[in-house]
Amino acid sequence: MRTRLLPLLIVLMAAVLLALGIPLGVSLAGAQQQKVVVDRIDDTARFAALAQFVTDSPDGTTGAFENERLATLSSELRSYYEVYGIRAGVFYRTGRPMAHAPAKWSVPKEGEVREAFAEAKLSRRSHDPKQVWPWQRRNLVVASPVIRDGDVVAVVVTDSPTGQMRSRTLHGWLVIGAGEFAAMLLAVGAALRLTGWVLKPVRVLDATTHDIATGRLKSRVAAAGGPPELQRLARSFNEMADNVEDVLEQQRAFVADASHQLRNPLAALLLRIELLSFELPEGNKEIASVQTEGKRLAQVLDDLLDLALAEHTEADLKITDIGELAAERLAAWAPTAEAKGVHLVGDCPPTTAWADPVALSSALDAVIDNAVKFTPADQTVEVTVASHGDTSTVVVTDHGPGLTDEELARVGDRFWRSGRHQNIKGSGLGLSISRALLAAGGGSIAYDRHEPHGLKVTVAVPRSAPTA
Repeated sequence: MRTRLLPLLIVLMAAVLLALGIPLGVSLAGAQQQKVVVDRIDDTARFAALAQFVTDSPDGTTGAFENERLATLSSELRSYYEVYGIRAGVFYRTGRPMAHAPAKWSVPKEGEVREAFAEAKLSRRSHDPKQVWPWQRRNLVVASPVIRDGDVVAVVVTDSPTGQMRSRTLHGWLVIGAGEFAAMLLAVGAALRLTGWVLKPVRVLDATTHDIATGRLKSRVAAAGGPPELQRLARSFNEMADNVEDVLEQQRAFVADASHQLRNPLAALLLRIELLSFELPEGNKEIASVQTEGKRLAQVLDDLLDLALAEHTEADLKITDIGELAAERLAAWAPTAEAKGVHLVGDCPPTTAWADPVALSSALDAVIDNAVKFTPADQTVEVTVASHGDTSTVVVTDHGPGLTDEELARVGDRFWRSGRHQNIKGSGLGLSISRALLAAGGGSIAYDRHEPHGLKVTVAVPRSAPTA
């Protein structure tokens, strides 16, 4: 959840910072240009004041009759160009220069300088040139009219390079960018803290839910701070878990008590049936059937008690040699398999894992018992021990009738037995007990087909140490 929530917060914060930074950068560029434009307007106004009283010679030239004011204006323009590198000139309305620097500069026939010159002839001073951005290598042109007796007699034009202005703008943008980057880092840090604070109770709740789902019913959500709503949810979850545990405990107690209390009356009933059989003719089928069903009921009660204990008892996990344990169970079941004509073989190399030896032995007994029970004579039951990464497995395969896909989905359910095997001795609880015993220690049991026919049962236990 954090990987989905954090990018969303970062994108929103980045959008806010861009929404603030872009207008700020545009404003900075405009302010830098406005500063330059104001300086150029002041300069052109000063040159216009100097040029206002420069008189033309009778023949329209300024060579022989150059007066002191014209000399002063020319000197000022030359100094201005030499010091600042800004081309400047005063031009009559016809475009003929009155004074200019550098000497070869003139008003072109087209372009931005010509447009500013034409605008100034209409007695309009340049006040809002187009914005020059740092990536644009163009000059800034400002023109002011020279007015004498209410008429525009000449135009002062300045053509300024914008390198320094663009550099200052770029430097300001870099400062803004650095500030935005620092703010973004701060925002990301705040988002990390915020999402961690909000989602920590969710992570704790998720871990506790997983623990309960895997059988650790005593797990509870620890106080982890966070928003009040999540703290309230944690308390409600703990109350729900307490109620569920109480209900399950009552259910287990009922099954255990019922199994225990029914054993004595059932034993007395079986004893009376046994005494009654002595007074009936030998070989009576009805009394034999009643005795068989009574023994089966006693077996079911024993299995129910075992199941209740298996679900209630915590596993005593320790490092166990799975290969050695499987070899012991093979040796224990060898006489039964031999009596039925089934070949019981195994490949049990030394393999260690974390398991409850008693629970694992009981689970292997149930699985091997089923395999031998349903395997025809002269067929083979194979037991293989192996390690696969973080788990060790004991695989029991047989060559019996196997199960259909529908039956594979139900195998291991309580009291479930295949309709084809109803006449075979059993209560339908053996594999359920095995699953409960293995789950208490973090193990599992899985079922699959064994081609061309038969069943493959895989008992898996963890190789890593149990976590608190």
